[in-house]
Amino acid sequence: MKYYINKTKKGGFEETITQVKEALSKEGFGVLSEINIQEKLNEKLGVDFRKYTILGACNPPYAYKALLQEDKIGTMLPCNVIVQQLDENTVEVAAVDPAASMMSVENDALAGIAVEIREKLNKVIDAL
Repeated sequence: MKYYINKTKKGGFEETITQVKEALSKEGFGVLSEINIQEKLNEKLGVDFRKYTILGACNPPYAYKALLQEDKIGTMLPCNVIVQQLDENTVEVAAVDPAASMMSVENDALAGIAVEIREKLNKVIDAL
């Protein structure tokens, strides 16, 4: 089982990040964090890396449901969504597959929540 949902698209990197944030919002997600990996790797290691951003997305009602079922589930939150530049005009967007992630947690009550979040993240990816 793949641990992510992904799609490549033609377009600009910054434009794609904006589109991803809008699509996440339509599905009830907020972006809690935004990590510019290209910048951080250059700052910490002095290396050049492609444009690569990690968005930490959270859907509060579902996060709350999950936390009620499993108090340590916060170690797997938020849902990460990446945007990376593949070439000059191609960008990939990938999101964690929460159903795959939850397989490692021995709590059957989380399965339904994870499937619902996967459906929402699939809608986000499909909207791009």
